Amino acid sequence: MHAFVPGRGSSRTDCGLGYGPGMRLGALIFPTDKGIQPIELAKECEARGFDSLWFPEHSHIPVSRRTPWGGREGAPPLPEEYWRTHDQFLALAAAAAVTTDLKLGTGITLVAQRDPLWLAKEVATLDQLSNGRFLFGIGFGWNHEEMESHGTDIKRRRKVVREKILACKELWTKDEAEFHGEYVNFEASWAWPKPVQQPHPPIVLGCSITDLHVKHIVEYGDAWMPIQGRFDIGEGWATIQRAAEDAGRDPSTIQLGVFGARPDQENLDELQALGASWVALGLPPLDRDHALATLDKYAPLVAAYNG
Repeated sequence: MHAFVPGRGSSRTDCGLGYGPGMRLGALIFPTDKGIQPIELAKECEARGFDSLWFPEHSHIPVSRRTPWGGREGAPPLPEEYWRTHDQFLALAAAAAVTTDLKLGTGITLVAQRDPLWLAKEVATLDQLSNGRFLFGIGFGWNHEEMESHGTDIKRRRKVVREKILACKELWTKDEAEFHGEYVNFEASWAWPKPVQQPHPPIVLGCSITDLHVKHIVEYGDAWMPIQGRFDIGEGWATIQRAAEDAGRDPSTIQLGVFGARPDQENLDELQALGASWVALGLPPLDRDHALATLDKYAPLVAAYNG
């Protein structure tokens, strides 16, 4: 069980993502050594009016491939980009250096595989370098053998993620932070920089809808960002809003985004009507020219929603 220092406040604070009425379009790509590079891509996205750019991560992919893609039985073979990704924080820092308005998101960070003290510093540093443009997308992970290489207890990873995020919040918001939990433990410490966004960058959970995941979103999340096509987003979104009300949290403090949204007007209109604040459209990860052509193909949609 985690323990907070008396008088240091709640484990959850509400973060706005800066989205008002309407829905904004961003881009999502696995940044690889074979495809368009982050600096060029960030420039091209900003020049074309995209609102955000999201990078996933995998540290490595064990060749045993015991876990099916996404943890889904019968899934197709895992695509090559999963083991060719750049480090997402370094890639986003490079993107931040050559842009001024583009929001930069992790889509998602595998929190259970990361040390929380370093993670809190990486997040705060990127928020500083980008002048408050960072969106912290997080998830629980699906690749069991990847997690095992990091010493992650697969069965307890959701509890681990929760503690690590709560510990990060202490580090971001306290001049002297300490945390004493089951999986994270550190004495009163100084840790700078602090994020530009207050109280911290938005915590965006990319996960399926289960009772446990909904509890996590309501307790410490600022947004839910599912992958389109995996399940009914409308039903999941309604479940989250009901759970927030039941927990005494204002549902309007949780926002909806969508990874890999289908890039057609009808679908995007439906997601906007559902209440999505933003979506991320997928880009080809292994071919620079194809990625640029896809950005151009999205131009009418970007003009319609972001113009």
